[in-house]
Amino acid sequence: MLGVSSLFLLLLLTLSVVGFSQHTPKLSRDDFPPGFILGAGTSAFQVEGAVAEDGRSPSVWDAYTQAGKMMDKSNADVTSDQYHKYKEDVKLMSKMGLDAYRFSISWSRLLPHGRGAVNPKGIQYYNNLIDELISHGIQPHVTIHHLDLPQILEDEYGGWLSPKIVEDFTAYADVCFREFGDRVAHWTTLNEPNAVAVVSYDMGFLPPQRCSYPFGFNCTVGNSSVEPYIVVHHALLAHASAATLYRQKYQAKQKGLIGLNVYSYWFIPLTNSTADVNAAQRALDFSNGWIVHPVVYGDYPEIMKKNAGSRIPSFTRSESEQVKGSIDFLGVNHYTTAYIQDDSNGPKSNVRDFNADMFAKFQFSKDDSPSGQILPIKMPVVPSGLQSLLEYYKNDYGNLPIYVQENGFGGPQNESLNDTARAEYISGYLNATLSAIRNGSNTKGYFVWSFLDVFEFLAGYVQRYGLYHVDFKDKTRSRQPKFSAHWYADLLKKSQEMKIEMATQQAMAHPTQ
Repeated sequence: MLGVSSLFLLLLLTLSVVGFSQHTPKLSRDDFPPGFILGAGTSAFQVEGAVAEDGRSPSVWDAYTQAGKMMDKSNADVTSDQYHKYKEDVKLMSKMGLDAYRFSISWSRLLPHGRGAVNPKGIQYYNNLIDELISHGIQPHVTIHHLDLPQILEDEYGGWLSPKIVEDFTAYADVCFREFGDRVAHWTTLNEPNAVAVVSYDMGFLPPQRCSYPFGFNCTVGNSSVEPYIVVHHALLAHASAATLYRQKYQAKQKGLIGLNVYSYWFIPLTNSTADVNAAQRALDFSNGWIVHPVVYGDYPEIMKKNAGSRIPSFTRSESEQVKGSIDFLGVNHYTTAYIQDDSNGPKSNVRDFNADMFAKFQFSKDDSPSGQILPIKMPVVPSGLQSLLEYYKNDYGNLPIYVQENGFGGPQNESLNDTARAEYISGYLNATLSAIRNGSNTKGYFVWSFLDVFEFLAGYVQRYGLYHVDFKDKTRSRQPKFSAHWYADLLKKSQEMKIEMATQQAMAHPTQ
């Protein structure tokens, strides 16, 4: 059994939430800088359904869920059915007043063989969705790949473990840029490659379920000591290759931006001791810096290279030059803060994984024991952690433009529509974002996870994150706004009024001849 010291366990087990310990000031749309984006998001596998319709082939997540491996034995064959209900959903977004909708494209729907022939019905669906968003004044923010690798590429050469993935991902991204880039101005190449590497290739908890003893969960194949580092290395090279293609072939004409997403904790030393302070910095370098340091400075953090040694791949000079500076913005997924305790004097082994390389223990409160127990996990609500995280990126990584692409509150399966705790959570983290901006952070936008209830990775339908309730027992997958949807719409009202005013002024300035 894995202890709670695993860095990315929270990604899997956000099962309950500790309430606020502070009052959050009332927000106004006017508090945010002009042009600041307030949106909400989902991802293709989690929201679309229609997994075997119109030419789509299986992804690694189809194989995993259809084998009954979810905790609730569920799958995403239908989930929220946005594939058939996108027009209804866009109307709800428009009614709410969203500035933008973050969604992902299904690689399997666009390229059923992983490469080669393009599926015209896949192109048509995403064209229709993008056009529908734009016709309602909503910006499409598109993630090219959000965990759902085509199963055919996993079977053929091991997916992210092979350098072949770089060429195939670049070709897939090329299709996206070519077909949709005239209307999409914000591209994110990959979602959470750091979390995927640990959860799927070290712990072996999620597809393709690779790991090795004693680090993982009963995997039959894999190497927890090496494979997570290989996966991130190939992900960074794939991102950089796609970004280079975009900049050379499309950006001047399409005038869009390209970025990369990172799953980002904030870490607090358990005590004020020098050892714990240093351990918290190591945790930041290992979890967040693993992705951000290469795209800003061209290489992994020194402490990672020192502790992992030859198990972490090295960039060639040309690879380093391509990776460095390969983002126009950073996408940040943030849900909570954790405490870090030094473990550099703990038992040592010649066989180590990512978490052991960090020499730190991970826990969610000062009262937690870092030993053994997985459940129940309480997710602390610490809005100040997001402020500290954004200011850390400002101070340590050159104040890149940042979009908070995921931040949200998980409620129970039987959650009522009166989700006041979710509204308070969002309010707290938005206030933290605003404080960071006032302290100089170059944060450009914030997206609630999620726009509506979806299939949640690992938790299936046990948890709900949506602003809109989806009745998964109803064949029509009916939607109902929760309190949080009304609260967010109220915050966004000023945005709608500004849009109308700006459109009126533009019409007066450029009357029809």
